[in-house]
Amino acid sequence: MSDPKKTLVLGASENPSRYSYLAIQSLVSHHHPVVAIGRRPGMVNDVPIQTDLPTLEEIDTVTLYLSKENQAEYIPYILSLKPKRIIFNPGAENPDLVRLARENQIYPQEACTLVLLSTGQY
Repeated sequence: MSDPKKTLVLGASENPSRYSYLAIQSLVSHHHPVVAIGRRPGMVNDVPIQTDLPTLEEIDTVTLYLSKENQAEYIPYILSLKPKRIIFNPGAENPDLVRLARENQIYPQEACTLVLLSTGQY
């Protein structure tokens, strides 16, 4: 098993049909600490979905479940966290944020968090 990677799920939902919900469940089952931020408060298993932008430290990965348009307000926050990488899940691709990530020594990865976890590549 890989080392636990503290992960921020941005675009979290407590709707079981959403990929962000499935990602939170999978991250927890793979023993990664999870912080979830979404538009509406809620819970996924024991992970609260926060609607504010909490002060976070030692975030390894930000995994995005927001469209490019909905990412804009979060970009300064994401960069301020100084994560090691940002995962752009399908539908979250954003060339501007990829460029900003690289400029800030953050690895941008266009991938599916669920696939990375299920194949041991997370």
